[in-house]
Amino acid sequence: MLDALARSCLRARRLVVVGWLVAVVALSVLAGAFTGPTTDDFALPGSESQRAADLLTAAGFDARSGTQAHVVLHRDGGLDTPEVRSATGELGARIAAGLPDAEVLGPFEPGGERQVSPDGRTAYLQVDLPQREPAELAEAGDAIADLAAATDVDGLRIEVGLAQDEGGSGGVPAELIGVAAAAVILLVAFGSLLAMALPLVVGIVGAACGVAAIGLAAHAVDVPSFAGPAAGMIAIGVGIDYSLLVVTRYREALHAGVPVADAVVLAQGTAGRSVLFAGSTVVIASLGLVFMGMALITAVAIGIAVSVLVTMLAAVTLLPAVLGFVGARIDRVRFGRRRAGDGSGAGAARWARAVQRRPGVWVVAALGALVVLALPVLDLRLGFSDAGTQPESSSARQAYDLLAEGFGPGGNGPLVVVVDAPEDVAASVADLVAADPGVASVSPPVVAEDGGTALLQVVPTSAPRDAATTDLVHRLRDTLAGVDAEVAVGGAPAAAVDFADYTADRLPLFLAVVLGLSFVLLTVVFRGLLVALKAVVVNLLSIGAAFGALVAVFQWGWGASLLGVEGVAPIEAWVPMMLVAIVFGLSMDYEVFLLSRIREEYDRSGDNTSAVALGLTRTARVITAAAAIMVCVFGSFVLGSARELQLFGFGLAVAVAIDATLVRMVLVPAAMELLGRANWWLPRRLERALPRLTVEAPSGPPERTPVTAGR
Repeated sequence: MLDALARSCLRARRLVVVGWLVAVVALSVLAGAFTGPTTDDFALPGSESQRAADLLTAAGFDARSGTQAHVVLHRDGGLDTPEVRSATGELGARIAAGLPDAEVLGPFEPGGERQVSPDGRTAYLQVDLPQREPAELAEAGDAIADLAAATDVDGLRIEVGLAQDEGGSGGVPAELIGVAAAAVILLVAFGSLLAMALPLVVGIVGAACGVAAIGLAAHAVDVPSFAGPAAGMIAIGVGIDYSLLVVTRYREALHAGVPVADAVVLAQGTAGRSVLFAGSTVVIASLGLVFMGMALITAVAIGIAVSVLVTMLAAVTLLPAVLGFVGARIDRVRFGRRRAGDGSGAGAARWARAVQRRPGVWVVAALGALVVLALPVLDLRLGFSDAGTQPESSSARQAYDLLAEGFGPGGNGPLVVVVDAPEDVAASVADLVAADPGVASVSPPVVAEDGGTALLQVVPTSAPRDAATTDLVHRLRDTLAGVDAEVAVGGAPAAAVDFADYTADRLPLFLAVVLGLSFVLLTVVFRGLLVALKAVVVNLLSIGAAFGALVAVFQWGWGASLLGVEGVAPIEAWVPMMLVAIVFGLSMDYEVFLLSRIREEYDRSGDNTSAVALGLTRTARVITAAAAIMVCVFGSFVLGSARELQLFGFGLAVAVAIDATLVRMVLVPAAMELLGRANWWLPRRLERALPRLTVEAPSGPPERTPVTAGR
């Protein structure tokens, strides 16, 4: 099928290229004009925090069910002066006028007494905003900041913090840095400017179409603000990776004397099959997240699946068409002295022989390294970061630090306890809550107009992202379960706990499904139980090692300052499932590329040792180059300022680096050397029952293609 598709794309290459250009331009224009709204609301339907928000809305507390902003005032000489009081009252009035749907409570108004710190030097205006999209929330924050900047009192410092503000994304410059680094690696790997450009074109086309599609899809589904950059990151990485495999096979065929058109068909019939297989596994694994029942995770999963699907289609349609134009000129614009098609891999051959001489030692060493890297995963804690992890120069971070200094760390993330009962019941609930050692203070009940619902604002003794706050939420819910009234613990910290608990409960099941699918696919493709089982085990270890690195850097803070990561916090709750899905697909790509060469040689010679050595020799340079590109593209997002993208990019970069080095270059060849012919053992009944699925066709010359291509 791919052979026929490649021939068709060659014949109609002008139409194919024009079609892709029109599609990219049209999608980009439509997305620019009609991009849908995004939302970063991680509330889970049916969760207690969502029930608390629903009770607040039903009782008329619409603003309290949304986002809370703090306008923090600080003055070393104290705030209790006529000038400061007057300026604060005027600022509150201007905010209320500028944001009519907001509720503003100043520290010097009745009911705001608790908003002044014990030392009298710090206070805050509480601004409760109804549910808003991220863009609208940012506009509200800018409006509040502009109003605050207009307040001029000698010695008075004003900072604005939004509880859910994440700061700038930094996605565009990070992507540019990643693409530039990928271009350098491709230039070194290929030694040709044209060969370098082709994978970049496919990666950029896939990213542009995928990001545009996500923007348009936001009209139909809830899409988080980070979905576009995340999908673009994946599309650029896999697009370059997939195209690298195809272009490498194409150049090898040209160097062997195969005509241009036949070389294109050969590359698609071999490497193109691997691209389809690997891309399909990423798409399937990503779409598997849809069944986890989390709206925003569903949107990110669909976005990544669409981006990878578009990139995969570009690799098997646009790339053959462009190769038809380039023809044999692909190595004409040379850089360096590398000879076209030089893939002899003398260094890789020496490495393969070294590993095969002492396979047991290498297996133990590689497994030991993976286990050590994975150990921090035992302390994995899911949750969300807060303004305390933003750059120290941001107003939100400075507001956060001032509140923590003046009111304690819990002042940045108060809980909301909603009591669907009269005020006297709410007062007894307040006493129960205040008795918990993790509670710093509890506000008096605020009763709805109908008198049937009351809310309590609970300030913990710990920061919103601390484990102690998570424990407090669970304790309060257990304590209040015995109250003879409907009581719900909500607020931003409680919503984060609910989401983290939900994903943690489902992560083992998702991991089991992904690894099971991996085992079945590899067994069918390579006709060997042990080779498939080995792949599952090493994939699990490499994923564990990537998670361990995430915990060490982002949760423990090891080396965080060197990477420009601010503060320590739990691992973003949506990241582990997404990492499992993406890493699974990427590891399958390298696994198939390596094992296909090994199996091809084993079928020819029947000698497992020579097959492993030759397979490693032929694939080492391509796998190394592809992995280096992925590490640069994914790792460049660590340079951004959005913590969730820093974390996601770092996790992917570490996973790819481990998979391409410790796993593919050490553990896989050493283990296959130890297992010998047992790698390919398959019971006869199972052999007959399993369908035959060929990922890479034999790489011999294809049937001659009557197509005139570029020369």
